[in-house]
Amino acid sequence: MLEPNGPLPPEIYWRRRALAIGALVVALALVIWLVLTVARGGDKPDDSKPVAAGSSSTTPSKPADASTTKAAGPAESSAAATPSVASTASNEPAAGPGQCADQSLAIKISVDQPTYKVGEQPNFRFVITNISSSVCQRDMNLAQIQASVLSLDGQRRFWTSSDCSPVDESNQRNLKPGEQALFTVRWSGTTSQQGCVGERVPVPAGAYQVIAQFGSLHSSPEPFNLTPA
Repeated sequence: MLEPNGPLPPEIYWRRRALAIGALVVALALVIWLVLTVARGGDKPDDSKPVAAGSSSTTPSKPADASTTKAAGPAESSAAATPSVASTASNEPAAGPGQCADQSLAIKISVDQPTYKVGEQPNFRFVITNISSSVCQRDMNLAQIQASVLSLDGQRRFWTSSDCSPVDESNQRNLKPGEQALFTVRWSGTTSQQGCVGERVPVPAGAYQVIAQFGSLHSSPEPFNLTPA
């Protein structure tokens, strides 16, 4: 069957068969190409359905909005919780200032006038200053703040304010940095001893000095004079 039969030479028949086979292969290739083209062309209309995909892509935006809303919920709840914390803190008592140490204070004493007559009552003024950088508190009762009248050389004591007036009433003071506490003491012009024992006699005319003491603090001496009446 494969051997060509006919009046023409066999080569002619082989060539015709080769051409026929070639044409068949080309035709088959065209058919395959058309099928593929149609298949691809058929996908394009389906590809237009990304509208559905687009609609599905828009649909997830709703959960995103929902998640955003949920995230805002805790924020609002935390904001609402904040006032309760503030109110709790406001109900707690504020810590008071610390104790004024002696080294955080300075004391000074002055005399209202430089000269008094014997029998007059000199007036002494205390100034206690907070020289620290923070607010502090100290009990400044007059039993602890003392004024003493001494001889000009400081060797003899004539009078101390706490000898006969031991006022021991609490006098708490809060002092801001640089703030001052002021006190006044009037001297009778007579001598005194601790516990107010013994006779009190007028101090004679002469030159004297007064110093102030508060805790371990001592002021600089302030001189004044007593002249004959």
